Amino acid sequence: MSEQKYATYTGDQFLFFELKEVLKLKKENLEDRLIREKVKSENLFQYTSAASIARVLPPVIKRANLLDEKLIDMVLEEDTQTGKLINLYAMMKSNRLFFEFMDEVVREKYKYGQLYLEKKDINEFFDRKIEQSEEIASWSHSSIQKMKQVTIKSLYECGMVENIRSGDMNRINIQLSLKRHLVEIGDEKYLIAMGVSDI
Repeated sequence: MSEQKYATYTGDQFLFFELKEVLKLKKENLEDRLIREKVKSENLFQYTSAASIARVLPPVIKRANLLDEKLIDMVLEEDTQTGKLINLYAMMKSNRLFFEFMDEVVREKYKYGQLYLEKKDINEFFDRKIEQSEEIASWSHSSIQKMKQVTIKSLYECGMVENIRSGDMNRINIQLSLKRHLVEIGDEKYLIAMGVSDI
């Protein structure tokens, strides 16, 4: 399998509510085309702008298609925190750069008990990636800045970062059934990136 290419995630955001809406439609066995039509025609995301819906639909559907039946059921039936961590897993799985941030920065923070995420940590990560990849180096400054904002906001929304301003972090509790399932399907690297050590 070839290595996943780098892609920006400026428009991805955390989008947990939107993911749940799409997963409900997937449970009705609707194809992606029909899901798009239904989300737009019934304004299921409750957005005021059609352009906003069009912008977030691709990443949400991409994430939804990465989840198997068990993970879909967990998002829809288990507690909100479990659903948010599955969404975070789907974000990592759908975007190489976001996964590398989690694996190289967040995992290290948990590993060494440094429970704070500073702007410096995020800036250094992106500076390093710009040096390592011509592709990333070609992206605009505004795109890089937007991804930095999406990164910290996503970690805040899933409960890893307690306070965006201070960067204080929380250790997360992952349900045992979720942990076991991700190991069973060979995706333990995403657990490790979330700071889970007892696998």
